[in-house]
Amino acid sequence: MKRPSALSQQFTESVIRRSTVWSRQYRACNLAQGTPDDETPSELKQAAIEAISNNWNQYSDTWGADALRQAVAEKLNRFYGLQLDGRQNVTVTCGATEAMMASLLAVLEPGDEVIIFEPSYENFRAQVLIARAKPVFVPLHPESLKIDESRLVDAFSDRTAAIIVNNPNNPSGKVFDSSELEVIARLCQKHNAIAISDEVYEHMVFDGCRHVCLASIKQFGSNWIVVSSCSKTYFMTGWRIGYAAAPPDLTAAIRRCHDFLSLAAATPLQDAAVTALGFDQRYYHWLTEHYQSKRDALVSLLEEAGFICRRPQGAYYVLADMSNFQFEDSVAFCDFLMKEVGVAAVPWPAFYSDEGIGRYKLRFTFSKSKGTMAQARDRLAGLSHFPATRNRRH
Repeated sequence: MKRPSALSQQFTESVIRRSTVWSRQYRACNLAQGTPDDETPSELKQAAIEAISNNWNQYSDTWGADALRQAVAEKLNRFYGLQLDGRQNVTVTCGATEAMMASLLAVLEPGDEVIIFEPSYENFRAQVLIARAKPVFVPLHPESLKIDESRLVDAFSDRTAAIIVNNPNNPSGKVFDSSELEVIARLCQKHNAIAISDEVYEHMVFDGCRHVCLASIKQFGSNWIVVSSCSKTYFMTGWRIGYAAAPPDLTAAIRRCHDFLSLAAATPLQDAAVTALGFDQRYYHWLTEHYQSKRDALVSLLEEAGFICRRPQGAYYVLADMSNFQFEDSVAFCDFLMKEVGVAAVPWPAFYSDEGIGRYKLRFTFSKSKGTMAQARDRLAGLSHFPATRNRRH
């Protein structure tokens, strides 16, 4: 019998999504996967129902319904001062995951190198490998999370074809500022590399931070792709409505790859997503306040339980340090939390290539309802009563 491909052996199934499966098995409070517990806005659910009732049930154009592509372009133009056109610059995909995959396939040749900042979302490494390229990891400063410019300069070479920027960053919550993006832009221009920015958490920035869209940095010229989705911003992760915005030549390449990856996103949900993209500024102000209060609540309960936390600037995760606890690493600790405490979190291998910098890190999400957060607080409050946690690591 023929063996599975060598490629498929280079990565595992998602650590994050596996944690959700296990959380159901052990009836653990799921603070692992970033799926919101809060309800999708009622007007969006109604819009989807009406689209189905009006028979918007067949394939859309493969690169997305015209109304949605135009709505994406208008939103990006409104928020970031861009001049995009949905017909030339936007491709609708099955979530940001597929938008990233299509974008990588559109710009990479086998053997190319792709720079990824670390800690990083686990999908990026696997997607680069699927594109037959090589990931090159550049750690952010462990305390400030600033870019180490000298290490970034060293990482670029004549083999560098792209760099992935996740802004705000999952899992650390770092928000890249315009000066950091300008550094990346200069290096991309020097090496003729494409910057691909995953901006799915663009509207979740706290404490006065400002999200800067990568496409708004003029130094990139035409060497940019912006990936995002409706999933996190509008509480619809199951709808899988994502998009890639890019200059026309890159858009054409992305569309060719997308066409043979998934054909088209769900038509009635595309129609309903137009309503979401039309929300006014009041919605985004509410969203920021909603998640900033949840962030503060999660940081508080984790610190009370004995974790060391850095308050994230954006996204909806806390990357916590568990070095106070006597466990070999966060893999063992997450297993203990799941089975004995009843709280699911994500251990370091989902975010780091080197255990030397990530060994005692684990991620919790605050995308959950007040009820879920209260349950997690109650369970973590009893953490110190377990004999395995009494001896502290110094």
